[in-house]
Amino acid sequence: MALPSPTTPSAAPRGHQQASFEELWSHAAPDEPAPGLPAVPLHEVDFVVVDLETTGASAATCAITEVGAVRVRGGEVVAELGTLVRPPGPIPAEITALTGISDAMVASAPTIGQVLAPLLEVARGAVLVAHNAPFDVSFLKAACAATGREWPAPPVVDTLRLARAVLSRGEVRNHKLGTLAEHLSARTTPTHRALDDARATVDVLHALLGRVGSLGVTDLAGLEQLCARGGGRVPDAVRRKRTLADGLPSAPGVYLFKDARGRVLYVGTSRDLRARVRSYFTAAERRTRMAEMVSLATSVTPVVCATPLEAQVRELRLIAEHDPHYNRRSRRPDRLPWVKLTAEAYPRMSVVREVRDDAAAGAAYAGPFSSVGAAQAAVEALQDALPLRRCTTRLPLRPAAGAAACALAEIGRCGAPCTGAQTHADYAAVSALARSAMVGDPTPVLAAARGRLAELVALERFEEAAAVRDRSLAFLRGAARAQRLAPLAAAPEVVAARRRPGGGWELVVVRHGRLAGTTTTPPGADPRPAVDALRATAEVVAPPVPPEPACSAEEAERVAAWLEGDGVRLVSVEGTWACPVAGAGASGGSGAHAPTVLGSAV
Repeated sequence: MALPSPTTPSAAPRGHQQASFEELWSHAAPDEPAPGLPAVPLHEVDFVVVDLETTGASAATCAITEVGAVRVRGGEVVAELGTLVRPPGPIPAEITALTGISDAMVASAPTIGQVLAPLLEVARGAVLVAHNAPFDVSFLKAACAATGREWPAPPVVDTLRLARAVLSRGEVRNHKLGTLAEHLSARTTPTHRALDDARATVDVLHALLGRVGSLGVTDLAGLEQLCARGGGRVPDAVRRKRTLADGLPSAPGVYLFKDARGRVLYVGTSRDLRARVRSYFTAAERRTRMAEMVSLATSVTPVVCATPLEAQVRELRLIAEHDPHYNRRSRRPDRLPWVKLTAEAYPRMSVVREVRDDAAAGAAYAGPFSSVGAAQAAVEALQDALPLRRCTTRLPLRPAAGAAACALAEIGRCGAPCTGAQTHADYAAVSALARSAMVGDPTPVLAAARGRLAELVALERFEEAAAVRDRSLAFLRGAARAQRLAPLAAAPEVVAARRRPGGGWELVVVRHGRLAGTTTTPPGADPRPAVDALRATAEVVAPPVPPEPACSAEEAERVAAWLEGDGVRLVSVEGTWACPVAGAGASGGSGAHAPTVLGSAV
C-alpha cells in the first residue's frame, strides 16, 4: 500500500514483539544495562541481587572468597544463595580484618568453578543488581573466563547509580551501602559478608524503586534510562506532563510533540512509542532543549508504522514538512548544496542549490553536501587536481580581442582559454576528466592529492597536507553520494523483500529512490499476492531531474541502506540499478577507507 498521510496514524497498528528476559540475558552488554529493555512493569521483573567478597580490588589479580545472591520479584524473596569460596591463593591479612574471612574458613569451601553453576542458575533470566555493579560484574566475568564458561551478559542495575539518581542532593552524606541501608531503614545491616550485604542491597533496591514512580519511572525501560544517564530530579512541570504518554501504543512508529496551538515542536521515531515518549518525562532525559520542549508540549500524536523503514522515512518527511524548532537535523533537505560542472563552452566548477535538467548540455553534479563549506572544499580538490578555470565570467567560444590572462595562468594553474592560449578542444579534455571524476572514476583527483600530500609531508608542512587530505575526502564523499543515489533515482521501480525475525516478509516498493509503499505479510503466507497489491497501490512517483532522487537525499540513503542490507532479496527491478565499479564509493567515499586511499602519511 502507499504510505498514508503523514499526519495521521496508520489504520491498522501492528503488534510489537518484545524480547524475553532469556534473550536479554543472552545478548545484553556485560557492564551496562541492555539497550532497549522492554517496558515491563517493575513489579513483574525478576531481580537477582549479588554481592561478592574478594581478596582485593582487581579482578585481574584477585579472587572471590564469598558469594551472596538473593532473587526477588514483586518485593518478595524467591531464592537465596550464600557460600564461601576457596580462592587459589592466601587471603591478605587486611582483607581478613575487613571481612572476617580467613584462610582456615575457606579451606574446605568449594572453588569458584563449583559455585558458578548454581549462582548462574539462580540468576537465569533475571536482571542483575549490585551496589557498585562494575566491581562485581568484573569478578564474575573473570571467574567465567577462568573456568571456561561463557559470560551470560545479563542486563544490570547498579544501586549506586540508582541512588545518585533518586536521592536528592544533600539527603545523604555519601552513597555507600552502609549509609544508604541506614538512611532507607534496611532490615539488614551490611557487615562485609556477602549474603548480609546482598540482603541489605535488596532493601535498598526496594526503597529506591518505591521512589522512582515520582520521577515518572514505572517500568524496566524507564529504570534503565534513569540509571544509564545518571538521573536527576524531574521538575514538577515536566513530571505532570507524563500523562501525555497515556494511551500511546507500544508499537514502532513516529511521534510528534505539539504545543497548544497544534504546532509541531519535535518529531522522533522509536520501536516502542509509549516507552520512548514516557522517557521524556523522567530523570533520564537530561537535554536542556528537550526539557524546554516538553514544558511547551500539550499533546503527542503517534503515527504507527508497518515497518522500521517506514518509520525512518516518515520521520524525515515530517521534519521537512513541519520544520520543528527542537529538531536539529534534517530540517531543510531542499537547501543542501551541490557541486556542479557548468554547461558552457568552457565549463567551471560551481556550488549550487538546485539541480537542473542540463546534463545533455554537458553539466555534471556531485552531492548533495552537508554544508556549503564541504561543497567548496570539494570544488577546491577538483581545481587542485585539474587546471580548470576559476574565473566566474562566462567565456565566449572564441576569445575576445585583447583578453589578458590572470595570475593563475602565469603559474601554470590554468590554461588561459580566455586568451586562446588553450584551445577549446584542449580545455574540453580537461573538463571531461572533471566530469568523469564526478560521475565515475575519481582517479585523477586522488592521484593529484597523493602527489601533493607526499610533497608537503616531505617538507614537513603537515597543516597544509591535512588541508589537501580534507578537501580530497570532501570531494570523494560528495561524489560517492551522487554515484550511489543516481542509479537508484533513475530506476522507475525496485521491489524488494526481507524475511522478518518472527516469520513472514517485510515488503518494500521504491520508485526513483523514494519509498512508495511498504507492508508486511504474516508467517506462512504466500507473499506474491501482497507484492502485487503493494505495487498496484504504491505511490505514483514522477521521474526526478537526475542525479537527484524523487525525495530528499537522506531518505534515498535510508532506502538504499535497507536495500543493501543483509537478507534483502530483490523481487523485481525496472530499469538499471548499478553503481560504477571504480567509482568514488569504491575509493573510500564513505570515509571508511580514507587513510588507505590517500596514503598514511597524514
